[in-house]
Amino acid sequence: MSETSSAPASKTPLWSPSDERVSRSAMRTFLDTVNRAYGLELNTYDDLYTWSISHIPDFWRTIFCEAEIRRSAPFESVVENLDTMPGTKWFPGARLNFAENLLRFRDDREALVAWREDKSVQRITYRELYDEVSRLTKALKKLGVSKGDRVAGYLPNGVHAVVAMLASTSLGAIWSSGSPDFGVQGATDRFGQIEPKVLFCADGYLYNGKTFDRLGHAEEISKNIGSIKHIIVVPFVEKRADLSRLPEAVHYDDLIADEAPGDIDFVQTPADHPVYILYSSGTTGVPKCIVHGAIGVLLQHYKELHLHTDVNRDTSIFYFTTCGWMMWNWLVSSLMLGARTVLFDGSPFYPGPEILWEMAEKEKLTVFGTSAKYLSALEDSGLKPCEKFDLEPLKVICSTGSPLARKSFHYVYRDIKKDVQLSSIAGGTDIISCFMLGNPMLPVYEEELQCRGLGMKVEAFDDEGKGVIGREGELVCTAPAPSMPVFFWNDPDMKKYKAAYFDVYPGVWRHGDFVVIGENGGVVMHGRSDATLNPGGVRIGTAEIYNQLEPMSEIQDSLVIGQKWEDDERVVLFVVLAPGVEFSAELEKTIRTRIRSNASPRHVPAKIIPVEAIPYTRNGKKVEVAVRKLIHGRPVKNREALANPESLDLYVDMEALKS
Repeated sequence: MSETSSAPASKTPLWSPSDERVSRSAMRTFLDTVNRAYGLELNTYDDLYTWSISHIPDFWRTIFCEAEIRRSAPFESVVENLDTMPGTKWFPGARLNFAENLLRFRDDREALVAWREDKSVQRITYRELYDEVSRLTKALKKLGVSKGDRVAGYLPNGVHAVVAMLASTSLGAIWSSGSPDFGVQGATDRFGQIEPKVLFCADGYLYNGKTFDRLGHAEEISKNIGSIKHIIVVPFVEKRADLSRLPEAVHYDDLIADEAPGDIDFVQTPADHPVYILYSSGTTGVPKCIVHGAIGVLLQHYKELHLHTDVNRDTSIFYFTTCGWMMWNWLVSSLMLGARTVLFDGSPFYPGPEILWEMAEKEKLTVFGTSAKYLSALEDSGLKPCEKFDLEPLKVICSTGSPLARKSFHYVYRDIKKDVQLSSIAGGTDIISCFMLGNPMLPVYEEELQCRGLGMKVEAFDDEGKGVIGREGELVCTAPAPSMPVFFWNDPDMKKYKAAYFDVYPGVWRHGDFVVIGENGGVVMHGRSDATLNPGGVRIGTAEIYNQLEPMSEIQDSLVIGQKWEDDERVVLFVVLAPGVEFSAELEKTIRTRIRSNASPRHVPAKIIPVEAIPYTRNGKKVEVAVRKLIHGRPVKNREALANPESLDLYVDMEALKS
């Protein structure tokens, strides 16, 4: 019988690992390592998790050793100021280089396989990757790039993006990337704050069968950001684009033409030296620049990829992401484990919904990562991958971006693959990793994230700031973790940082989500707490309403917000109707009855309003907060953070909300 936590008697697993899979998992091996190292008798994941959050220095020391972190100087201690958050310092004294740890392999196994929507594929081995990075590192050094400089990437998700990141961080520079589908203002709002010395830009990109030029954007971005001294243009849609309008630009191939491959002189830095700058979604203002340090990224990603996802040298791992989402950074860390890392750039539905599954079959993917929104859209497309593709190697499907609906859990096991670990994971840009995620030792239950991550002291706080089990509460982390940001850019007094995470519970990280932590250790997400509904003083998570709409074929999409009304708050539901469906009194009654019966009378919207579109971030998250601001007459800044910013106009001065 495989090892599990005690589950509620009323729930039946959708999937359980075999005894063999449990025994061969990296998680089980790690548990045995901990037992030997510390003279313990831990048996289950619950035992291991409890130990990891009760003995935090021992846990992270063990991860550091298991990850075989390459460093030029040893650490003096595992952690300083463990009881102070923010203010904790990890592995002081250690000196290392981030890129050196990702480039530890130099053999002839495939390192990167980059697909595009036109089905062209680029392959590069670990030896070739190292050599390419060495050439670009020399070229960047000649351009004056050095430790602490910022290098920005305005690039599609391909080999060049990974090489540029590794070359930059090998010099101790700080990498920051964004997707080329960001407009000029969106890129300027982000990169302008960090003042990069170098901008990597593709000549264009492909999406949904169309070609989009980006040299014009690069020209405008460089005019907006005076710090950019060099633009390096990588070929994506042309072999050699005309750069006459960009006098400071150089073709990537020309830049490295005279550089011979060789050993890289990796610049050594303190363990927490910044390597990545990521950005908040920016739907409520100019994006915050979130700075992540080398050791936090390395240790957290090693733990999540190797232990929680079972990634190793035999793994072929893919995540559908752009270079502007933290899942790109997470995916690229698979290089540290010697995995075969598969990239994709383009539309996941062009020329049809089969494209990613054709890739999965051909590349023999063992880990397939995507978003909840994609799985829902895939089901709506009618595709049943299990009937068309050989997915025998596939072991894990990861989903993140928003809570995974109950129907999507069943869709995966019914129409994609029965014997697969469905890992619904949740964390964010803020920690460039996860608070809750999958586990090869545990079963999968509908709607649940399998477990809290090792070393992450995650709790659900009630209104009084006390931890609760089995009841909805605010997602918090009550102890530091290495991947929490080292600081925000241009925030010298840490004012923005503290306001973002510690304004509600001093000394405790508040993440901004409602969750229920079950007796079995599983976690159910209930939507963003900063978009919480509060009619009559009763807090309601928006996910509870969305769950009732998911099975309704008449409803294609929806969004719920709270509107201030007559000294109270009323619930407003916006719905996008399925093609051919008309809004009627009968449909409205059906919606209300369903919500009242399956949730509660408090959940029933005061208003149900049909709209043409729901606004989403580029990462597939509904922007409830932005719509709430609009209907209350407040402006929404930085519309460039949205995938469909024009949809916001639908919610301005709505007549239906005036009565």
